Amino acid sequence: MSEFFHPQLLSVEALKPCRLSTTWSTGEVLDVDVGHVLRKVPALKKILEPKVFAKAHVAEWGHGIEWFDAELGADNVYAWAKEQAGLVSHQMFGTWMHRNELSLNTAAEALGISRRMVSYYRTAQKSIPRAIWLACLGWEATRPKAKTLPMALPTAKEYALAHA
Repeated sequence: MSEFFHPQLLSVEALKPCRLSTTWSTGEVLDVDVGHVLRKVPALKKILEPKVFAKAHVAEWGHGIEWFDAELGADNVYAWAKEQAGLVSHQMFGTWMHRNELSLNTAAEALGISRRMVSYYRTAQKSIPRAIWLACLGWEATRPKAKTLPMALPTAKEYALAHA
């Protein structure tokens, strides 16, 4: 598989202004509210009109959602939908890696998983289990030194001092 794999958008249906139902090549059907983006970008505000929003359709090759001459990328829509469903998105995982200056190898070592699984999670080829995300947050909170594991979580005060 390509390093730049992202789930393909198979179908989209406008449910009501700002809310879409999306079907993905992963078999997932996810609702997503895109209002936050449409309101923030002046060029997209016209899409907020109910008659325009209702014309949402899948872009060529399933790489986005289109309205007249505007488009939202499928990878972003997929991440927003996952996050709004209370799940972990590949963008959250990638941001965690970037924030902690981790490569595929160092992230794999930090989490005790293979480099390949880190790559799958970062590129949305596999869903990120809740336990893995909790491990990411725990690792970040404790910042283990070398190959040792922490014996306990820091107190709120210790954490605040370490991240000040």
